Amino acid sequence: MKDRFDLSGRRGIVTGGSSGIGYAICNVLAEAGATVFAISRTGAVKEGLAPSHANVTHLAGDITDRAHMEEIIAQIAAGGPIDFLINDAGITKKCRAEDFPMEDFSHIMDVNVTALFSLCQLCYPYLKQSVHKGRIVNISSMAAHLGFSLVVPYCVSKSAVCGLTRGLAIEWANDNICVNSVAPGWFPSEMSKQVMTPERKAAILARMPVHAFGDTEDIGAMMLFLLSDAASYITGQDFAVDGGALAYGF
Repeated sequence: MKDRFDLSGRRGIVTGGSSGIGYAICNVLAEAGATVFAISRTGAVKEGLAPSHANVTHLAGDITDRAHMEEIIAQIAAGGPIDFLINDAGITKKCRAEDFPMEDFSHIMDVNVTALFSLCQLCYPYLKQSVHKGRIVNISSMAAHLGFSLVVPYCVSKSAVCGLTRGLAIEWANDNICVNSVAPGWFPSEMSKQVMTPERKAAILARMPVHAFGDTEDIGAMMLFLLSDAASYITGQDFAVDGGALAYGF
């Protein structure tokens, strides 16, 4: 079984890899032997974080700029195969729905949905040729399944990510590509800090059976599984890593 989780020789892309969940994903996959290309706006690890694993290369790029992404992906592919794409980059904004600026709504959709679909399209011809079976894993959210106040457009975008995941999984099932998504619970990240208040923190912890925030490496471990040979028969699924929050009843 140990060999089934070895990612040696595999190469792929992680967006939003400069901090938080994306940063942890990059390091976990690199430790398992993968060569990881982390794309973020800065192209560098956020200040205060340890350097990434030696197998991680950071690249600067705007995922909403399709022409630029096409160039970056072609450069990566020129050095070897592309076996996986992990779409982690995302944004949100806190505002009541009736006051939410439409330009901000559009920007959230552009980053969280349109850019994600565009990257899947651009990577498709390379993933299709992977000798390990190509993998796409999208970061969804509990907000794809539950309603949260002050972030309605984010909820909309993450619901769309789940729909996109299922659609691509079916359409590309015979093209040597598995497509899944992971719905994180509450983990330390720059995005979660934007909407965190003492009152919200208390409510969140009370709503989770384990009453604790997660470790970002838990998401990395789930990604390792979904990219490994052990998950070659899994596609079209959304996996919650949330301390039981989505299962919690009343």
